[in-house]
Amino acid sequence: MKKRLIIALLLLISLSTITLKPGIIISQFNINKIIIENNFLLSEKDIKKLLSPIYEKNLLFLRNKEIKKMIIQNNFIDSFNIKKIYPNTLKIHIFEKKPIAILHYKKKKFFISDKLDLVDFSELPDYSNLPYVFGNKESFKKLYYNLNKINFPLSLIKKYTFYKTDRWDLETINKKIIKLPSKDYLKNLENYLNLKNKKEFKNYNIFDYRIKNQLILK
Repeated sequence: MKKRLIIALLLLISLSTITLKPGIIISQFNINKIIIENNFLLSEKDIKKLLSPIYEKNLLFLRNKEIKKMIIQNNFIDSFNIKKIYPNTLKIHIFEKKPIAILHYKKKKFFISDKLDLVDFSELPDYSNLPYVFGNKESFKKLYYNLNKINFPLSLIKKYTFYKTDRWDLETINKKIIKLPSKDYLKNLENYLNLKNKKEFKNYNIFDYRIKNQLILK
């Protein structure tokens, strides 16, 4: 705010002392360059397209909320920093959301971010091997919280499937299926972690914990 005030005062002084073509002085502060940095998933072209209305606007009087209104149209953007480089350049440092899974819900696909919100899906080579979630976001949110609670290695999971009986099946990258009960399944997951590398359990592909205090192997 102080920086903007000082520049405005300098401009006022300039206009009061230089009477030859004052419009040229004002136009020197019109934006003609936007620098985008720290974007990995989103293209610079797409971000600049969102910002196209601010080109040629005066950098002195451009408010951050104007920029925010435009840039949050893309829900892949988590946050950003703005730096004004006088006389005519705007630099924006982007912070993107990180996809952790692909949600299939009502015949639509979304990314689930590391903050457990939904992001519009698009084909991204770096995220083509994310686990799939067949269910709804709120149910997955509870499961995800519980998996992290016991430090379950999420990199093991290839697919999450939610059933109307309010329970989950987890499929691992080596094609093991963990069938969980609807409640109190943390001890079952811990049990699976204890068994999965033991030689006598390697030939089993289904670990069924749906019956309380029982494990059915197939």
